[in-house]
Amino acid sequence: MNSPVEGFSKLSKTDKINWIAHNCTDDPEATIQLLERYWNSDSEVQKLHDEFIENTLSNYYLPFAIAPNFLIDGELFAIPMAIEESSVVAAASKSAKFWLEKGGFKTEILGTEKVGQVHFIYKGDAEKLKSFFDILKPELLSSVSSITKNMEKRGGGINNIELRDFSDKIDGYYQLHCTFETLDAMGANFINSCLEQFAATLKEQANMFEAFSEEEKNMEVVMSILSNYVPNCLVKAEVSCPIAELGNDDMPAEEFAKKFVQAVNIANVEPYRAVTHNKGIMNGIDAVILATGNDFRAVEAGVHAYAAKEGQYSSLTHACVEDGIFKFWIEVPLALGTVGGLTTLHPMVKLGLEILQHPSAQQLMKIVAVAGLAQNFAAVRSLVTTGIQKGHMKMHLLNMLNQMGASEDEKKQLVEHFKHNTVTNASVQEALKNIQTQ
Repeated sequence: MNSPVEGFSKLSKTDKINWIAHNCTDDPEATIQLLERYWNSDSEVQKLHDEFIENTLSNYYLPFAIAPNFLIDGELFAIPMAIEESSVVAAASKSAKFWLEKGGFKTEILGTEKVGQVHFIYKGDAEKLKSFFDILKPELLSSVSSITKNMEKRGGGINNIELRDFSDKIDGYYQLHCTFETLDAMGANFINSCLEQFAATLKEQANMFEAFSEEEKNMEVVMSILSNYVPNCLVKAEVSCPIAELGNDDMPAEEFAKKFVQAVNIANVEPYRAVTHNKGIMNGIDAVILATGNDFRAVEAGVHAYAAKEGQYSSLTHACVEDGIFKFWIEVPLALGTVGGLTTLHPMVKLGLEILQHPSAQQLMKIVAVAGLAQNFAAVRSLVTTGIQKGHMKMHLLNMLNQMGASEDEKKQLVEHFKHNTVTNASVQEALKNIQTQ
């Protein structure tokens, strides 16, 4: 690319594609054909996708899969997952089947509170500010009555507003720390609308507060925004069974339980291990969040902050053995929605929620937490028995064969061959070469 482009967003879709193809790629015609190949054949569906974001050229597909046989609180679910990584869906499905015969997954909502803040600078008498806040709080609530009316009718709204003092960390820094209940909506727009009105009311009321000096009246609102850290929007999922039911051909039951608990304990004290441990959990969580049209970036940020809440990054899951019973559980913050946003727009998202029997936000929290726990159980189980590569590389085999240009017949032969042989890049190349030579 030799020079910047002016007014790119105003170009037609065709002109955008032509500009990208001719200025940023090696083979413009191949680029144009590739982008058009991934358009939806239904023009109305494609128009819908084009309008989700800005400067759309084409669609970027992820596989949409199902992990069946999840028994959650006595009810069976097939969980939709959108993800590109091989072995994730297979591992989740394997865990679901394993626990299906042992009572399944039990879940509990520990809280549904969401957070937003108005950050402001006030360089004055702290006691005056506290007195002002006592007068301000009812005015804040009154100022958003038109915004909260419908949410309150459904049982949600604003839970509380607190004045918090951080002036020991940043000179003059205070905040209005606000908590919300948004029910089945993720609630970002609702929360941010309330916060921006709070900021305006704060400024307006400060100018009218007689005890403030002129300097104190001119407090500076820095920003008003929700937080994706939601430690009180929390769900717990767990599994348990007698140790004797854990045994398999790879390892005796008691040894497996001992090593499994040790592996989880290591992730609780060793951040290098905890990050990879939790990444495996997020394989399951993110896949369901994507399939149900929720914001996986927001969830990731909040989850990882929660994993470091004690001052050191650690495991999101926990395991123990008590009185001969193996227990494995997760507590994870999940701010999710089942109404609004993509949930009513994206056809595949609507299908995903339909497959889950149209869950409420709380039900979706439970399902997502279970997917993370199941994924982690499968990963740790592999790690302490056969090792992670045996199962993962076999699932990755087809990707490797596709990269090597294997024919359908060659793939069939090699899948059969590697049922009993170790999968590595070198071994697959050699086996494919042998077939082609013969």
